[in-house]
Amino acid sequence: MKRLSLIFTLLIPLIVNSQDRMTGLTFATRSEVIAKNGMACTSQPLATQVALDILKKGGSAIDAAIAADAMMGLVEPTGSGIGGDLFAIVWDAKTQKLYGLNASGRSPKSLSLAYFKEKGIKHIPALGPLPVSVPGCVDGWFELHKKFGKLKMEEILQPAINYAREGFPLTELIAYYWKRNAERLKQFKGFAEIYMPNGQTPAKGEIFKNPFLANTLELIAKKGRDEFYKGSIAKTIDAYMKEQGGFLSFDDLASHTSEWIEPVSSSYRGYDVWELPPNGQGIATLQILNILENYDIASMGFGSAEYMHLFIEAKKLAFEDRARYYADPAFSNIPYKQLISKEYAKERMKLINPNRAANAYDAGELKTSNTIYLTVADKDGNMVSLIQSNYRGMGSGMTPTKLGFVLQDRGEMFSLTEGHPNVFEPGKRPFHTIIPGFISKDGKPWVSFGVMGGEMQPQGHAQIVVNLIDFGMNLQEAGDAPRILHEGSSEPTDERMTDGGKVYLESGFDYQEIRKLLAKGHKIGYSLDGYGGYQAIMLDSKNGVYFGASESRKDGQAAGY
Repeated sequence: MKRLSLIFTLLIPLIVNSQDRMTGLTFATRSEVIAKNGMACTSQPLATQVALDILKKGGSAIDAAIAADAMMGLVEPTGSGIGGDLFAIVWDAKTQKLYGLNASGRSPKSLSLAYFKEKGIKHIPALGPLPVSVPGCVDGWFELHKKFGKLKMEEILQPAINYAREGFPLTELIAYYWKRNAERLKQFKGFAEIYMPNGQTPAKGEIFKNPFLANTLELIAKKGRDEFYKGSIAKTIDAYMKEQGGFLSFDDLASHTSEWIEPVSSSYRGYDVWELPPNGQGIATLQILNILENYDIASMGFGSAEYMHLFIEAKKLAFEDRARYYADPAFSNIPYKQLISKEYAKERMKLINPNRAANAYDAGELKTSNTIYLTVADKDGNMVSLIQSNYRGMGSGMTPTKLGFVLQDRGEMFSLTEGHPNVFEPGKRPFHTIIPGFISKDGKPWVSFGVMGGEMQPQGHAQIVVNLIDFGMNLQEAGDAPRILHEGSSEPTDERMTDGGKVYLESGFDYQEIRKLLAKGHKIGYSLDGYGGYQAIMLDSKNGVYFGASESRKDGQAAGY
């Protein structure tokens, strides 16, 4: 018995260190991918390969991103699909400029705040017909393609069409989320017919086919975006929603437009970090970084209680403003330039007690006047940072008859409190969680990146930037590093935080540092989920190559040629 105990004791270091790497930080799962001519990073290897195929055919980074996104809606419907919305930041090598696209949809024009009051509804439900807003994804594809595309849309969408008809094998993680989503959504007409063949969800390794989606994509490829918004697809959606007692109509779809917008930025230690302005939450990243820039983060060290405490408190401050001010700029005068100013950050940081976690902060007083992310870069220097989502995994459960996809439930994010900037109004875009990110240096592109996952996204963006710039991590290490997730801040639905929320820490943080956080009054929780999914491409202009990194928490793949 003593001998066995001794053997076990001697083996412990071998077991613990069995994943040690010869180079890089201990938590890195792999080296970065490096290639000269092009790079694609998605959360599903089949989608990454499709993007590479498009690049090799002479397609632009934007063509490849559209092809990959179409694939993601098929192979990872647990996070995306053409029933959802899309946002993108594009670096155009020709004009040497960043472009932003807001392809989010609006609320039904026939639905009003009065309806919710009459029904006694205090919060818009997550499922069913009420949270459905216009899906903006397809229009987003065509806007991107019109401005930056090279190949024909038929050629771009053909790989997803082929896979939808011939089938693809499910990965373990997607099969897990698929089953979890189906338990909630199988009650809705049309869902099980598509996503539960033979009465159950497909298992790991099982071939899944979606011929209805193949037909839909084929129509879009041949007839264009109007077939989705003004043709047979729109009519099918209209009829289905009427049958389900919903409000999204043919007229809502027919009047939909995307919007080209200017990305906004804030400098962080000599680097420019770019996000899109509201109705998304991207500027929360900039607010967090503006506060952190006032501290010597590098000297604190990654994983230190001192750094984590400051990060959590900066996040709380930014999210209080997020809850109060972020909304559709067409309906609200959002003072985002003040929110992301350095002067405002210095005022807000004065509220942080370095020794104690705050239970709550007030939003600043201003002078007013489950998602997929992918990134692609091509041989010409174009880079695209694209994020697309249904919201809450597979969306509302509303599955229009024989179209092969589920409609999103973004309308759940509206507030039902009169006077709130994000209050429900007809034809309004809801507050959005999905955000693409980008970093430039001296006016040149450096990193195209994103972190999926609800309110984790601005927290994740800020942590990636800090990991790269303050802690000197490489692109893969910056994504593999254990993450901090704070939950419980006030929400744009007008829900207030009063108890300080809870901090969730991935495994890998030192327990001595966690104890110090507890001593500062932070409530620490444990979760295997919710830390987001990361993809990134970095341009090494000196060597003329791209570095690619993908998420170890998902099924992601970075690949180049």
